[in-house]
Amino acid sequence: MLSITAEVVHQALTFPKLVNALQVAFTERIEVPPRLHFDMENPNASRETTLLMMPAWQAGDVAGIKLVTVAPENSQKNLPSIQGTYLLLDVNTGSMKAMMDAPSLTAKRTAAASALAARFLSRENSSTLLVVGTGTLAPQLIAAHASVRPIRQVYVWGRDIKKAQQVCQQVEHLNISCKAVDELEPHVKLADIISCATLSTKPLIFGRWLQAGQHLDMVGAYRPDMREMDDTCLTRSKLFVDNIESAVRETGDIAIPLAENVITQADINADLFSLCRKTFEFNRTDEDITVFKSVGHALEDLAAAKLVSEFVLKK
Repeated sequence: MLSITAEVVHQALTFPKLVNALQVAFTERIEVPPRLHFDMENPNASRETTLLMMPAWQAGDVAGIKLVTVAPENSQKNLPSIQGTYLLLDVNTGSMKAMMDAPSLTAKRTAAASALAARFLSRENSSTLLVVGTGTLAPQLIAAHASVRPIRQVYVWGRDIKKAQQVCQQVEHLNISCKAVDELEPHVKLADIISCATLSTKPLIFGRWLQAGQHLDMVGAYRPDMREMDDTCLTRSKLFVDNIESAVRETGDIAIPLAENVITQADINADLFSLCRKTFEFNRTDEDITVFKSVGHALEDLAAAKLVSEFVLKK
């Protein structure tokens, strides 16, 4: 069985190769049972540690399961918030093919899914990107969006501007102008694409700030009690998700407005399955504001893990 490090995962999963692989995967028959989601009480912290188990398989090919924990307060301990492993198996024999670092796999596939959605939903000439959040995902989101749109200017906002500056340093190789900023509202108004990946429990992006033609890529708020955008973001926009079944249950950005009758499930225009299979085609107007809410899907992990395994075997 291959044991694959985070460094190798990052080498294997380049953009836009991964974006293209996800687009194909969303058209294929891949079985994905509901993921198991456990909130584990943590007396030593103000918030629970979450355990996620995400299986997926393709008949006659490969299966995989991701085991990860999310500990929101780990940043205070100089530890990553997401930790875990991914197991890739051969369906025909049941044998384990590879074990690989799950946080790096998750970061790559999550950013790629956001870029895939932007390919369908954002303006083709989108050149300014605002990234809200300074965690592991931030540089990946910049690279992913820049692989599908002509991004020339990036702004990064976080609660600690030094961390925002570090994100800009991590993407210097992209030869894109990147600036750490300490004000959110004016830079929301400047951006063509706003990508938000935080552990916030209260909205950071407000609908009254939004401008015609913008695209919101909302990646955080992975629990039903967490939010990154307010209700007005939803009522002013056309809403899309990566997969409807999980989105209506798992993220407060959707579940809370649904419960409060701010929106209905019918307000979700389509998910990545419908967009990739072209059963829903979105024709953007100049006035449209689009929101893509990502909650993650085990199909994305499996497609990414296959690419990593193939990369290692070819070396």
